Amino acid sequence: MKLQFTKMHSLGNDFVVIDDRTLKLQRLPQLAKDLCHRRLGIGADQLLLLCHSKTADFKMRIFNADGSEVEMCGNGIRCLGKYIWDRLIKSEKLKVKSLLNFLSLETPAGVIHLQKTGKLIKVDMGEPVFEPEKIPVKASQKSKVKSQKLKITRHPSLVTRYPSLIADYPLQVRDRTFKITCVSMGNPHAVIVVKDVERFPVGEYGSIIENYKIFPKRTNVEFIQIMNRSNIKMRVWERGAGETTACGTGASASAVAAALLNLTDRETAVHLPGGKLLIDWSPKDNRVYMTGDAVEVFEGELEI
Repeated sequence: MKLQFTKMHSLGNDFVVIDDRTLKLQRLPQLAKDLCHRRLGIGADQLLLLCHSKTADFKMRIFNADGSEVEMCGNGIRCLGKYIWDRLIKSEKLKVKSLLNFLSLETPAGVIHLQKTGKLIKVDMGEPVFEPEKIPVKASQKSKVKSQKLKITRHPSLVTRYPSLIADYPLQVRDRTFKITCVSMGNPHAVIVVKDVERFPVGEYGSIIENYKIFPKRTNVEFIQIMNRSNIKMRVWERGAGETTACGTGASASAVAAALLNLTDRETAVHLPGGKLLIDWSPKDNRVYMTGDAVEVFEGELEI
């Protein structure tokens, strides 16, 4: 079978995009492993599938390079949005005026809304989730209470709203104790503030924390350095993919965590190895809005 694909990226976070609306591909975990392999396949962090949806304009399925299916990908959804606009709408294959600047995409994390803003794409990432059981994370009650005492003077309204909020939670990993702040942006994140993110051994600790016993579905791990009230540096260890050059949900989670810890304002630029994402945790509706680019690299065909 000959398979048409498009290679895309956002800030170097790269994807294999396939229109699966009529193909109905099988054995997707193995297919993701094969296509994402950087020596034996196309090479990518994730496989993105465009599917039909009954609740939104389209549906997105996301598979990591290790074959695991995940709930949400911020950079991936912008790439899929560009794919739809450029290939299905701009080409006039889909003559629907309402889709020219706005799209809704169904994901396992819910329906996500996208908007064109010039050459960039703005994504409504929804409200951050702090409840441990929804992230999910299983933290000890003793450490959780200690965590709340640390936070009570910094963000009392959120502590009142989310009494089991996990912020500055102590996590012992080998020879170090990290303070993690846990949040879900449709997928789980553990955010850690460090002094020098460029020199930090992300690979050494990220892989351990990803699989730490308190994360029943594993977790993405963000290491961030606070530059000032409006700028953060970030490196990310993505669940099922390893260190990547960028992560949209991770940037969103990091901006939320930094604001929660009163280290930054709610509108923040997150600087990643692959580039910059603009994150706005709106006080008006408590939703997180992420703005960034999406780039098509090449298209091709392969035999599977």
